[in-house]
Amino acid sequence: MRFLSKFYIDGFILSILAVVGLASIFPARGDAADIVSWLTKIAIALLFLLYGARLSSQEALTGLKHWRLHLTVLACTFVLFPILGVAARVLVPHILTEDLYTGLLFLCLVPSTVQSSIAFTSIAKGNVAGAIVSATLSNLLGVFLTPALVILLMNTTGQARVDLSSVLDIVLQLLVPFCVGQLIRPKVKGFLSRYAEPTKLVDRGSILLVVYSAFSAGMVEGIWHAMSPWRILLLVVVLCALLAIVLGVTSALGRATHFDRGDRIVVVFCGSKKSLATGLPMATVLFAGHPIGLIVLPLMIFHQVQLITCAALAQRWARTAP
Repeated sequence: MRFLSKFYIDGFILSILAVVGLASIFPARGDAADIVSWLTKIAIALLFLLYGARLSSQEALTGLKHWRLHLTVLACTFVLFPILGVAARVLVPHILTEDLYTGLLFLCLVPSTVQSSIAFTSIAKGNVAGAIVSATLSNLLGVFLTPALVILLMNTTGQARVDLSSVLDIVLQLLVPFCVGQLIRPKVKGFLSRYAEPTKLVDRGSILLVVYSAFSAGMVEGIWHAMSPWRILLLVVVLCALLAIVLGVTSALGRATHFDRGDRIVVVFCGSKKSLATGLPMATVLFAGHPIGLIVLPLMIFHQVQLITCAALAQRWARTAP
């Protein structure tokens, strides 16, 4: 990694690209896909257990009280993104097809990611407690806000159904491990303070598992073969521009609200992300009877772009951290 850094090549980004290549050649299918899905869930749960064990109760309480930070992140996720998604309508039909625009608008309405937002915040040495609360709150509220925004802004068949089991899944996978980590903190805090590698391994490993699982699902569904290469290239350019605009706005918001360095990192990482894990299940319900593969294609591509871009940002901020 030190050798690669001399040429401004980040080893973590190369790892993500390698996993994308692996999923393209050997996508997980059938039982293997189920195993990868469970491994991803276990890695995410372990990630939150380690965060719970590493954070003091005072830090966690401080994260809960930081309402200005959480409102800023929620505004980016459920106000800024939808405005940009509606504005992108001007790109139809010359740049985006109707189905691709539907997918672009949908990705602007889903909640923020949880595991990668927190992992990148941790890597960049930001406010992890604030990131945990902001990302988790985004997903909890997104179970209700995303269907409401879809009904308000999009023309879908049928009514959007809110599945309360999604809330239970979030609680069981994220909040319960975090609370368990808080309970075992007195026994393990000494070990975690001496050895940072376990947390770092889980940080990066959980992201790589999510990338492999998501890209495998796209390969199995065959959505990459449903469009011409130039149309996919135009879509990638549009999504890169969308991410660049949001990163610029979130960075400016962090400075305008006079947040400290740790909180500005939270605004950038939590406010600029969109969750593939939450978005895909919602899409299957909200767009029953529609070409689901093409609709979720923008979300899948955006997910990869945001991971690669934010991995580079996180590594850069980690090198410049006080």
